[in-house]
Amino acid sequence: MKNISAIGHKTLVWVQDVGLLIIAIATVIAVGIEVASMVAAKTITLTDLLLLFIYLEVLAMVAIYLDSGKLPVRMPLYIAIVALARYMILDMKSLDTWRMLGVAGAALLIALSILVIRFGHARFPYDKQDDS
Repeated sequence: MKNISAIGHKTLVWVQDVGLLIIAIATVIAVGIEVASMVAAKTITLTDLLLLFIYLEVLAMVAIYLDSGKLPVRMPLYIAIVALARYMILDMKSLDTWRMLGVAGAALLIALSILVIRFGHARFPYDKQDDS
């Protein structure tokens, strides 16, 4: 029974690694497409830079996961804050007051959750031997 469990675990790890590789390749392709569109437009906007930053954060998240086997919860939260900022910049003129307050409130809540996670990790660190 342990042999079947080991094979199943190795298979899941392999599928996970393939999925991460697909994410990394797709992100690099998306970066290339974005850079090509900036070159074609002969202009670089703040939204373009924020989108490139999001792509870099995704690549960093994949790299961290491949190196450590663990996904820091804060990484997707950072990406979410940048995505909300990009959304606000893109649709600034069409956002009504309540929607803008909602997006800003969401960014604030995510930032507060990052602070809580960081505080919890500093105050209650994991044991070195604890893999969970």
